[in-house]
Amino acid sequence: MILVLLPAYNEEESLPRLMPKLKVVLEKMDEDYKIIVCNDGSNDSTQALLEKYSHEMPVHIITHKINRGLGESSRDLFEMASELVRGDDVIVRLDCDDTHEPEFIPSIVEKVRSGCDVVIASRFVPGGGQLGVSRYRSFISRSANLFMKVFFPIPNLREYSCGFRGYRAETIKEAISFYGNNFIQLKGLGFTCTLEKLVKLKLIGAKFGEVPFLLRYDQKQSASKMVSSITTLGYMVMTLLYHWPWGGWRQSIRNRHRSWSVANDRP
Repeated sequence: MILVLLPAYNEEESLPRLMPKLKVVLEKMDEDYKIIVCNDGSNDSTQALLEKYSHEMPVHIITHKINRGLGESSRDLFEMASELVRGDDVIVRLDCDDTHEPEFIPSIVEKVRSGCDVVIASRFVPGGGQLGVSRYRSFISRSANLFMKVFFPIPNLREYSCGFRGYRAETIKEAISFYGNNFIQLKGLGFTCTLEKLVKLKLIGAKFGEVPFLLRYDQKQSASKMVSSITTLGYMVMTLLYHWPWGGWRQSIRNRHRSWSVANDRP
């Protein structure tokens, strides 16, 4: 099965463009699929649209009555995913604003099943790129990715900030089982959770890969949900937690995971 995760907040303009494309791509892949959407306190017609699509596709809706932010939406999506997946299943997470084209899902799934635990849709590998991104936003994005690569180096990874990713089901089940509610710990710090998931998975031994991806920011229908100041603060907090005191997350999580693996008979 392919399990698609979508965080949604005020996406009434984007959903009519995204959902039909998702349906076409997933049905062409000729395997079972399910879409889980977290409607994070939308105050437009997002909920009504999702209910409509749930009659046409296997869509399950998680509803937050108030807006809780991307961190809590991601936590709820991944926790539910870990309960549903098994075996050779693949979890794919993408944005709901029509900037992530579903046509890249098959290559992500193929890369996961070739041996990667986490596969990122990357603008920064040959064949990747972006459209509709201003020079200022492009500079900020590249600077953020450079910062992350310096302070959180992960082999075979150039794209840290894109949320369009595939995950091996067993890797997410292990992460949720080991970390519990702390898989996404910095829930109130904007888009920090996008980086935190990568770091937490690296610390339990996940193998990473990338596939080329074209970011279609020129297709974005809804307003940006990112508050740069909060996300920047989150990156700073993560850097402190990861590197110190006394080894920070790098040592404490790895040590705990070794003990956890032995206790749970994990290789």
